[in-house]
Amino acid sequence: MLLFDGAAGLLLLALWLFCLVDVIITNEYACRNLPKLLWLLIVLVLPDIGSLLWLILGRPQGARSGITPASTTTRGSDPRGSSRSAHVTNPDDDEEFMAQVRLRAEQQRQRAREQRRDQTPPPGAGDNPAQPDAG
Repeated sequence: MLLFDGAAGLLLLALWLFCLVDVIITNEYACRNLPKLLWLLIVLVLPDIGSLLWLILGRPQGARSGITPASTTTRGSDPRGSSRSAHVTNPDDDEEFMAQVRLRAEQQRQRAREQRRDQTPPPGAGDNPAQPDAG
C-alpha cells in the first residue's frame, strides 16, 4: 500500500512539474482562456487541479510541446503588433517577401561589381616594369 501511494505521489509530482514547465515555455499569446501569468499562479497554487485545468483549458490546442511559434498565435495578430495573418504561408506566394529578396540580391550583385572594379588594375599598370630602359 505504501508503494502505491509513493508511486501515485511521484506521478502527480511529475505531472505538476511537466505542467509548470509547459506553462513557462508556452508563448503568452498562445495560452487559452486566461493570461499566462494567471495560469502559472493556478498551476503553482493548486498543483493537481491546476495541472489538469492547464492541460484541458489552457494549453494551446494541438500543441506537441509548449513552444509555439509566433506565426501560429490564436489571437489573430503576431506579438509585434503587425496585422499579418496568423497562418504560415509559402514564401514564394508572399509578394512583399519576394520583392525584398530581389532587392537584396540586386544590392549584393552591385557590391560585387564594385569590388571587382576596385580590384582590377587600371589600364597600362599591368605593363612589365621590370624591363630595363633602353638607353
